[in-house]
Amino acid sequence: MSGRLACRLGSSGLTPLRLAFLGSPEAAVAPLRALVEAGHEVRVVVSGADRRRGRGRATSPTPVKAAALELGLPVAERVDAVLDPVLDVELGVVVAYGLLVRPHVLAAVPMINLHFSLLPRWRGAAPVERAILAGDAVTGVCLMQLEEGLDTGPVYGCERVAIGNDETADELRARLVSVGTDLLVRSLGDGLGAPNAQQGEPTYAAKVDPSELRLDWSRPAVELQRIVRVGRAWTTFRGTRLGVDRARVVASGPAPGAVEGTVVGTPDGALELLEVRPEGRRTMAAADWARGVRLQAGDALE
Repeated sequence: MSGRLACRLGSSGLTPLRLAFLGSPEAAVAPLRALVEAGHEVRVVVSGADRRRGRGRATSPTPVKAAALELGLPVAERVDAVLDPVLDVELGVVVAYGLLVRPHVLAAVPMINLHFSLLPRWRGAAPVERAILAGDAVTGVCLMQLEEGLDTGPVYGCERVAIGNDETADELRARLVSVGTDLLVRSLGDGLGAPNAQQGEPTYAAKVDPSELRLDWSRPAVELQRIVRVGRAWTTFRGTRLGVDRARVVASGPAPGAVEGTVVGTPDGALELLEVRPEGRRTMAAADWARGVRLQAGDALE
């Protein structure tokens, strides 16, 4: 970080910064809007390419690109755009960008990253999902200095967030975005100060493979519910795929995998299905699905 910028970021009463913003998904939209509302000059927004997001052939922009265009901000797909001397960017802000920033860019433009975990726990691409799958009671959000390594940079500040017992990944991520947005804007407004090295044993949050989301009815009910909370959980019924969108742990039920009404047995109790997605159909109440398929004795999920 340049001495001039470090001096500005290290003091309170900060004047607006000339920023580049790097991000793509919905989770990065609120931080972008908040930076603009706080008076910072976002000189360029770097986001992913337009792509097909539905069944049609038409392409659509990432949520961040759509928000940037609405705000009248310049948009680019390549990170090297932040190096344009005309833009005179002095700091990059990264939120869920999803791609590595090359060393030559980091050498020219210092960057900070809003990461949705309590670093060094859950460095990597899927920190929210991994925290839920691991049964963590607490997670959080950290504002860190971006380095070439995977989420290894020193930290300017963190906020802790308790994880609800039935909270889904989408619900938790929304709360983390709100807390993180406040942390980001407040930190820039107060002056970042000097960051502190991460302390503790790192763990890594690899992307969740679809195979990990299949419900194995030989596993404990609480573990299966965590998979459901992550999203896109699935099982099979009568040879066809059945998505499970919401479920809760109950004390007792039939044999593992056997289904009675909306209750599916596990080795230590059962999982009550609340919302399901039959193959090729929309999410529906599990009770309506059960009535529609006319469950018979011996029916099971696999």
